[in-house]
Amino acid sequence: MNETPPIHKDMAVLDIVAQWTPTQDVFRRYDEKAGECIMCQALFETVETVAERYGLDLNQLLRDLNQAAQDNMGKGVG
Repeated sequence: MNETPPIHKDMAVLDIVAQWTPTQDVFRRYDEKAGECIMCQALFETVETVAERYGLDLNQLLRDLNQAAQDNMGKGVG
């Protein structure tokens, strides 16, 4: 089993949601904290930039994204 999280801080939002569709729900959950739609306004930004711009906890965001991606991979999709 690969222990390296597939999603890291230098990945663009677009690349993440394109490869792991369930991560869209994670970004939607963070929209309220961000005050706008992250996938609309920061699609080409890195996760690190998104966290900095919107004052989000980068480590928690990465955990949530990786959990969604790993759950997806566990279903044989992704």
